[in-house]
Parts: sequence; C-alpha cells; structure tokens
Amino acid sequence: MTESAATTRDSALGVDALPSCITLNSVSKIYGGFAALRNVTTSFAAGKCTVILGENGAGKSTLLRIIAGLIKPNRGSVTVFGEAPYQQRRRIAYMSHSPMLYDELTAIENLNYFASLHREGGCACVGNPEMALRAVGLDPNLKRPVGQYSQGMRQRTSLARVLQTDPELLLLDEPFSNLDVESATHLVDLLADFRTWPVRGGGHRTILITTHQASLAKPLADHTLTLRNGQIAEPEAAA
Repeated sequence: MTESAATTRDSALGVDALPSCITLNSVSKIYGGFAALRNVTTSFAAGKCTVILGENGAGKSTLLRIIAGLIKPNRGSVTVFGEAPYQQRRRIAYMSHSPMLYDELTAIENLNYFASLHREGGCACVGNPEMALRAVGLDPNLKRPVGQYSQGMRQRTSLARVLQTDPELLLLDEPFSNLDVESATHLVDLLADFRTWPVRGGGHRTILITTHQASLAKPLADHTLTLRNGQIAEPEAAA
C-alpha cells in the first residue's frame, strides 16, 4: 500500500483527530503457505472503539493477537503506545472468543486465580476481583461454579477477568458469539460504561472488537474496519 493510500484510509478512519495508540506498518502473518494477514498498514486512535468486521478466516483474530503481543508478524512492525506490544502488556487486556475459565471454580475463584498469575508476572495494575464482578453485574458471593452459568454470565465473568487488570487498551475477539440479543445488549452497555472509567495517570480507554455481527457492535463503534482475505477492505466511519 502506498503512503498516500494509507493516509487517505487513515483519514477515513479519523485517526488523525487523536493520537494513535496502535500502529501497524506492512504487517503480514503467514502460517505455512497461508497468509492470515497480508501487508496491513493502519492506525487506531486512542480513546476510540473500533469494530473490526469480517467473515471467519478473514484475519481478525490474528490481527488482535499480534496487537496483544501474543504472536509476532512474519513481516512488518507493530507498536502499541509507542513500543513493541510485549513491552506494554500491563496496559493491554485481551479476551478471546473462548471464555478461558475453569468450569469447576466459582467466578470469584477464577478471578482470584488469574489475579495471582498477574501478580506473579509483576503486574502492579491488578484490581479488586469483587469490584470487577460487580462492575459486570455479577454477585461475587455466588457459590455456583461457572460451568453452570448461562453463556451470557460466562461472558460477563470472562470480561470481569480482563477488566480487573484495569486495561488502557481492551481487545475483544468475537465477544458476542453464542449470545442472545439481550445478553449482547447487556455486554454493549458494560463496555460503554468501561469507556468512562478514569485512566490512572490520565489517557484514554481504547477498545478493539472483532466480530462478524455488525449490528450488535454498532452502538459502540466510533469506527469500523473490514478485513477480507487478510487485507483491509472497507474502512469507514461509523454512522
């Protein structure tokens, strides 16, 4: 992609209005002979919610995992808050489409366990698990194991798990999967509330959401970006 084309595309996304917290330059990720991402160049503005659309296999999850610092691109460069993603992990939270919960544990037991892992990793930003559960509308004293929760309750528990790290950048991979409309609407409301939380030391809460369910994410979106076959297809400002 030429520099002028990248500038035009980024202007369409509105990223010139606020400082960028994420920048990708000619990023490609190849698995064997399959290119999950191909020469992706774009930026994401701080303080905005960008919804990344695309069908299964479009490269959405790969893009989010690269930004989270979980995998590295084969080519190109990525910066988050001006540094390599792995250097900013304390400021990033990633929620995959899998809840990543232990079914035999209660919600508070799950959160306490993951909080202990963050503390062992030297993370100083771990919040209060009870407060995180209350923030997503769950009772921290509920003794039922999460394996007996509804899909919506499991998603909220998973969200509480990542919110307890007080992230400045929140990455959500297909958060509406298997949710009914009521549960999805509740999740949107929770994320809208999260955007208003003050950031320690100043700054902005930034959210990236991947989904193939555009209608569910629309109330949150400041911008949308469409991936198709590993490339940016249709960046546009949200209505």
